[in-house]
Amino acid sequence: MTGRTRVMLFVQAPEGERSTIEELYRQISGVLEGTPGLVRNELLHSCAKATDFVVLSEWESLESFRAWERGPVHRGKTLESLRQYTTGAAFYEVLAAYGCSPSRE
Repeated sequence: MTGRTRVMLFVQAPEGERSTIEELYRQISGVLEGTPGLVRNELLHSCAKATDFVVLSEWESLESFRAWERGPVHRGKTLESLRQYTTGAAFYEVLAAYGCSPSRE
């Protein structure tokens, strides 16, 4: 795989603790700012189930994500505070995008 990659981290908050997930996301995003290969990340909240979230990150490639995963920042437990709420993860390569032009900042 050489194309842009999306990484989805599935998160479930305890009932009434939405603000906890939002705060952890802000903290982690601050640490990740400027990470080589990381294009952007977003916190998504389910429209159907109040306790469900997805942290969606876009990487230049799967290789750039894997390099970060092996690196000292991740090894330093960047996501440790969110781990207790994580229910799974998924990795997808972008094959096509329509109606938009990819940003190459």
